[in-house]
Amino acid sequence: MSLPLDDLADHYRTIIQGLGEDPDREGLQNTPMRAAKAMQFLTRGYQQDLEELVNNAVFESAMDEMVVIQDIELYSMCEHHMLPFIGKCHIAYLPQGKVLGLSKFARIVDMYARRLQIQENLTRQIAEAIESVTQAKGVAVVIEAQHMCMMMRGVEKQNSRMKTSMMLGQFRKSQATRTEFLNLISSNR
Repeated sequence: MSLPLDDLADHYRTIIQGLGEDPDREGLQNTPMRAAKAMQFLTRGYQQDLEELVNNAVFESAMDEMVVIQDIELYSMCEHHMLPFIGKCHIAYLPQGKVLGLSKFARIVDMYARRLQIQENLTRQIAEAIESVTQAKGVAVVIEAQHMCMMMRGVEKQNSRMKTSMMLGQFRKSQATRTEFLNLISSNR
């Protein structure tokens, strides 16, 4: 259960004071409430449910070849430092009598990304959700992202990028299927 907005804003006020700042100075007067609203927005995935999100947008189809949705932007928050990581998600699935409405892929990515996360778990959650909803013969998800916790602090490596993948069903069993997917997402770059 999430805190009421006013309580969350009070915590931000305490953090600002703890940093040695005056939360009553002109530039910071409304910051606790703005930060609380921003954090609620950035973590709105906790308030979403897969079944509600999909909303019966699974349709009968004879399509049984690979479907790829590429370059879905994602914005998430590292659960270790609460700093953003920003990237792209590539998804493929092998339909088995059912296809999912196109916009639902982006919504599923957002639902899981808008939680405190690590990229490895995010990749798995997206793949398993799509498999669950579509009953596909296979699902593949690749995420590539840049992590502010590695860029802004610690080792401060500006050009680092993390890539994760999750292969389920035919994508795990068949090297040819996996290779086709990886070739498709790497073309046109």
